Parts: sequence; C-alpha cells; structure tokens
Amino acid sequence: MAQSVASTAAKASYLQNTPTPVMIPVFTAPAKKDAKLANNWKTKKVDQLSDAEILAMSDDDYMNAAQMAFFRRKLVLLKEDMLANAGQTTENLREDTVVVPDPADRATIEEEHALELRTRDRERKLLKKIQQSINRIDAGDYGYCDETGEPIGVGRLLARPTATLSLEAQQRRELKQKMFGD
Repeated sequence: MAQSVASTAAKASYLQNTPTPVMIPVFTAPAKKDAKLANNWKTKKVDQLSDAEILAMSDDDYMNAAQMAFFRRKLVLLKEDMLANAGQTTENLREDTVVVPDPADRATIEEEHALELRTRDRERKLLKKIQQSINRIDAGDYGYCDETGEPIGVGRLLARPTATLSLEAQQRRELKQKMFGD
C-alpha cells in the first residue's frame, strides 16, 4: 500500500510540473460561403470556376450540371497528373539502375525506389476510385452517399473528390472498423 501512495504522490508532483498539451480540434468549422460568389457560376465557363465559387453556390443548386462538369474536370485533371507521374517514375527507375559499390549508398537508393513504388501503388488504387467517380458523374449518382442517399456536400467533395460516403456515414464506418476490425 505504501508503494501506491508513493507512486501517486510522485505522479501528482510530476503532473504539476508538466505543461498541459494543446488540444487541436479534429473538426474545423465549415468554410463560409461568400455571397458575392454565389451566382458567378451562371456567367462563367466551367473551366474558369474556382473552388470558392463552387462552394458558394446555394444548396438548391447541389450537383447541377455546372458542379458535375466542374468535378468531372477536376477528376480528369487529377487522373492525367497521376498518369504523368507514373510515366516519370518508370523513367527514373530505369535511369537510377547504376551499380553503386558502397552498400550504404545502394541501400539508400533501393529504399528510395521502394518508397516511390509504394507511392505509385497508392496512386494506382486512387486511379480506380477516380475512374469510378467519373463513371458516377456520367451516371448522375455523383455527390450522394452510397449508404444513405443524402448529399455528401460540396466542401467534402472539394477536399476529397472520390468520396462516396457522407461525413457521418464515413465516421460510422470507421467506428465500426475500429470496434470490430475489418
């Protein structure tokens, strides 16, 4: 019993001297809609619209033709950029196949190659999601949650154009995975 008292006293004295950690909120406040930008989409071409202008659109205009075209363009550009990066990776790996006599240098080069290949593998998986999102746009299903059918939200789609679940549905899914595993 004396040990628990001593350890409790030690903990109390230690906790008094340690600074309290700063808590960073997990969720940020939703971006505010700029009323000045709300109707810009009616006068501009889709390729001239900005994220702020899409976000400023009213909720009644959710997933109208302009938003669908905006997100389709965004996804296509992302896909093209990833494919260009993949081609560059292939060339980099071919050029960097120089025989290095030093084992430490060779290990560093191999680790860099492994990291680059892991990154490209993640991008390959993301390419599938991008193509699925483009197909959803073509089918008219884009922007709505797979589980609930509710709107995903423009802000979430701007942050993650391949999202298929609303924020609440995604949180529920992650909680289930955390509790029950995959």
